Amino acid sequence: MAKIHPTAILDGDIELAEDVEIGAFSILKGKIKVGRGTKIGNRVSIFHNVEIGEYCEIHDGCVIGDAPQHIRDKGEKGGVFIGDNTILREYVTVNRGTDFDRGVTYVGNNVFLMAYSHVAHDCEVGDYVIMANAATLGGHVKVEHHAFIGGLAAVHQWCRIGAYAIVGGLSGVNKDVPPYVKVAGHHVEAKGLNTVALRRNNFSRSDIELLKKVYKKLYLSNTLSEALEEIEHLYGDNPHVKHFVEFIKTSISSGRGIAVDKTLKRLKQRLKRTSNG
Repeated sequence: MAKIHPTAILDGDIELAEDVEIGAFSILKGKIKVGRGTKIGNRVSIFHNVEIGEYCEIHDGCVIGDAPQHIRDKGEKGGVFIGDNTILREYVTVNRGTDFDRGVTYVGNNVFLMAYSHVAHDCEVGDYVIMANAATLGGHVKVEHHAFIGGLAAVHQWCRIGAYAIVGGLSGVNKDVPPYVKVAGHHVEAKGLNTVALRRNNFSRSDIELLKKVYKKLYLSNTLSEALEEIEHLYGDNPHVKHFVEFIKTSISSGRGIAVDKTLKRLKQRLKRTSNG
C-alpha cells in the first residue's frame, strides 16, 4: 500500500503501485503512474501525463512534466517517461514533450540526474547516463547510454551525445559528441577517447586500442567522409567501430557536425608543412 503524507495533493487519474511513498506538500496532478517502491520526496510537483518506473528516487523540489519551455507550445498533451531505478536529486526539472516532435521526454533506467540538472522537452536520455549538478539539456537532445555530462555543462538543442562519451564541466556543446570520446571547452573540442569509462565498463584492451586507432585516423584525415570510408572498410566488423561510424555519418547528414580535435588538427598541419618543406 502507498504511503502518502496528509499534506500531499493528488488530483486526477493517479495510479500508485505498492510501497510508493509521497512526501509532504507534494502535488501530483493529471494522468500519472508510479511504479512500486518509488519514493517521492517533499514539495515535488508532477503534472500532466507522466509515467515513473520502479524503485526510483525523486528528491525534494523536483518538477516533472511541466510545460515545455518553447514559444510554440500551446498546452499540448505531451508526456514524460522515466524508467526504473532512476534517481532525480534536489530540484531537477524534466519538461514534457511537444506535439511537434516525439511527444514524450524520455529518461531511461539507472539514470542519475544530480541536483538542479534540467532535461528539456522531447529529450531522450539513455540508460546509465549521469548528469552532474546543474547540467542542462536543450530541447530535442539525445544522450546515448553510459554518457556522463559534467556540472554546469549546457547542451544545445538537437545535439547528440554518444554512448560512453564524457562532457567536461562548464562546457558548451554545440556539436554532436561521438561515442567513446571526451570533450570539453566553451565550444567543445574533442580530447581523445574516454578510456576510463571504457575500462570501467569492461571493454577489452584490444577494442580500446582499436578505437584509439580509429579516433586518430578520423581526426588526422583530410576529410571525414574519406576517413569514415576507410575505417568502415578496415574495421567495420567491430560493433563499437560500426556504431562510431554510423553516429558520425548521421551527424554529417544532419548538418550538425561533430566536435573537432584542434590538437590533432594542429599536428596534422605541422606534419603537412614539414613534408612540404
